[in-house]
Amino acid sequence: MNKYAMQYGTYMGIFWIIKFTLFPLGLSVPFLEFFFLILTLLVPFVGYYFTKMYRDRICGGFINFGHAWVFATFMYMFSALLTAVGHFVYFRFMDHGFIVTSYLDMLHAAGKNQAVTAGLGSSLKQFEETINALGNLRPIEITIQLLSQNVIYGSLLALPTALFVKKRAAFSMEDSEEDSKDDNNQDENKE
Repeated sequence: MNKYAMQYGTYMGIFWIIKFTLFPLGLSVPFLEFFFLILTLLVPFVGYYFTKMYRDRICGGFINFGHAWVFATFMYMFSALLTAVGHFVYFRFMDHGFIVTSYLDMLHAAGKNQAVTAGLGSSLKQFEETINALGNLRPIEITIQLLSQNVIYGSLLALPTALFVKKRAAFSMEDSEEDSKDDNNQDENKE
């Protein structure tokens, strides 16, 4: 099971890395931010698809809830580990404060709007303090935080995924009767 969780987790991790590249680009190009959001909403469906593929190709078409949940959780965990590498590379070598600066610029632009300031006056200051605190984090700290979030969200997403993917083997009464006849015949042969 771990082999396949790693394999499908790698595919999911590549999907998440591609999706993540759209996030900073989306701060400059709104359509890419929208595309990032759409891909984020697709994550549970991709997880369902990979878990269903595992059930059908590896488990012979049948899987119980516990097995499906463990597989999906491991798959999300492995994808989170791979994505953490992408996050670290981005925040260590590429970001240089771009995301924090972009959010601060958005807050300052919102602060100039009288309607926004009237409704969110003190909240804007709290948002600004929070963003400044995030800007003080080292790349490894940001990466560990994102890794933790992805593992938690993945284990939670694995619950509905397992509910939808679980499938019991068909058990008919005829098969049961034939099995009991075979057992009776074997018992008679032993005597």
